[in-house]
Amino acid sequence: MGPISAEQHLNRGIVKLGQGDSLSALVHFEKAVDAGGTPECLSYLGYCIAKERGQISRGRILCREALDEEPENQIHYLNLAKICLLGRDKDGALESLRQGAAFGNNEELAAMLEEVGTRKPPVFSFLHRDHLLNLYAGIVLGRLGLR
Repeated sequence: MGPISAEQHLNRGIVKLGQGDSLSALVHFEKAVDAGGTPECLSYLGYCIAKERGQISRGRILCREALDEEPENQIHYLNLAKICLLGRDKDGALESLRQGAAFGNNEELAAMLEEVGTRKPPVFSFLHRDHLLNLYAGIVLGRLGLR
């Protein structure tokens, strides 16, 4: 048997990722990139590096490189959104998901956009969202079921 191509590593990595085995997927994506992989390989590699190694900024860089090469590929936006969520950047994730949704319908992207959702408006709109009064009023009203 000859060496495995970048596309085969990519496909195996996607299968492993779908099974929830992101560590094995990471190995396949690294091999795919080393074998001269596509921007899709970079995007998935960025997500796996962020998830498994906790290197959020490196994962974002790899996803942005993939986006620079293929700006209309929704998978890159989805992976970037997942990385943003790993880094607790909900606003960045929403922005990425909305940009990806502009390029057409993708069920996984739409489901994630629905799951992440948008923030409710602050209780007191004349105060900044991070103001203590808004924070605690939102918590109290949420617990009372009024929000």
